[in-house]
Amino acid sequence: MPRRGRGFWFSLAIDVLWPIVVLFVRLDVRGRQHVPGNGGVILAFNHLSNSDTVAAVVFALMSKRVPRVLAKASLWRTPVIGWVMRSGGHIPVERGSVKAAEALKPAVEALQAGECVMVFPEGTFTNDPDNWPMKGKSGVARMALEAQVPVVPVAEWGTQDLLPRGTILPRLLPRKRVEVVAGAPVDLSDLYDRELTAEVLDEATTRVMDAITTMLSGIRSVQRVVPEQDLRLE
Repeated sequence: MPRRGRGFWFSLAIDVLWPIVVLFVRLDVRGRQHVPGNGGVILAFNHLSNSDTVAAVVFALMSKRVPRVLAKASLWRTPVIGWVMRSGGHIPVERGSVKAAEALKPAVEALQAGECVMVFPEGTFTNDPDNWPMKGKSGVARMALEAQVPVVPVAEWGTQDLLPRGTILPRLLPRKRVEVVAGAPVDLSDLYDRELTAEVLDEATTRVMDAITTMLSGIRSVQRVVPEQDLRLE
């Protein structure tokens, strides 16, 4: 698992949480071959729980990429969490204070520089009663089309049992199963040279969310017995 580029506090947070993941989570990670080993890439996840970010970062690191997380700027003003966000070089977004293009400029620059950016396109936990993804916000489409980088759809399932919404402490026992499954990059190449109108952004966003939903449907509809992954740090 890559350590270079994490930053001290981000690395420390991972090293503290890692034993918890190993001991209390049956983690099933699939589809890492879809994540390019270098160059700009967006990892787009569905959003079920506050534990989604931990599982998503684990997925990225197991895919040999150090992610930069796109998140609301208020986290940078939170004790401890703010240290982790600054240390990891994560990307704050001030919601409602600037135009969308300006708010996402640091993310686009990171992608153009060959970084891996992690995003939850819904912007918040799904409010669907059956935990299916909601309609995504256009930020993921804007980043992908401006930077012209692949978007890898990734579905998470089980995080809602590990840390249900509205709770502070995780439910570690009985041991929870968390699945994180990636699919092939979403093809947006036909939209690269189009003006970023609301229609174009909506089309790109729909493709990304449909791909995430398809991956999640596969997790939920098929009962598989999959060997647990080797979670040792490298």
